[in-house]
Amino acid sequence: MKKFLFDLFPLLLFFVAYRFADIYVATAVAMVAAVGQIAYIKLTGQKIEAMHWINLVVIVVFGGATLWLQNEAFIKWKPTVLYWLFGGILLGSQLILGKNLLQKLLAGKVKLAEAGWRGLNWSWAIFFLFAGALNLFVAFSGLFSESAWVNFKVFGLMGLLVVFVIAQSLWLSKHMIADDIDTSVEPKGKSNDKPT
Repeated sequence: MKKFLFDLFPLLLFFVAYRFADIYVATAVAMVAAVGQIAYIKLTGQKIEAMHWINLVVIVVFGGATLWLQNEAFIKWKPTVLYWLFGGILLGSQLILGKNLLQKLLAGKVKLAEAGWRGLNWSWAIFFLFAGALNLFVAFSGLFSESAWVNFKVFGLMGLLVVFVIAQSLWLSKHMIADDIDTSVEPKGKSNDKPT
């Protein structure tokens, strides 16, 4: 839970800053928070995950463009770019390189058949692509206000992710391979030998 909240730190600060100021102040706050997040991980001697680096690069590039050009369209594209990047990496590694990144990440924690790993990889890739497209719809369709998009970015996308993770957990519980049980060793004190 602590790690989950830590990963959400820049997003939560973005939301709070937007409520008290505007999209540009919120963007600057999110950028500073993302840099601070990396600095904290580095200073505490922890390993900086690839996800943190990717998020930092995307927020700096798109947040920087938002502030430099005073155009909020760039920061609205940020969640889509991030999600599509994740989805593209999962699909590309599977289709082009023949490697399953989720299997590599979770192999020590989850045991699945090969078909199960493929299904898991595909479902996450599709989720990321869908979430990215949904963000574009809310941000640019003209049906929603900027405030509605901020709420969607913070609560809508996060809610979708939580629901998807729960659904994935239920799916995994049905497809996990149980550890092999060695039945060749009998409990102590018992023997099949009949007394003579």
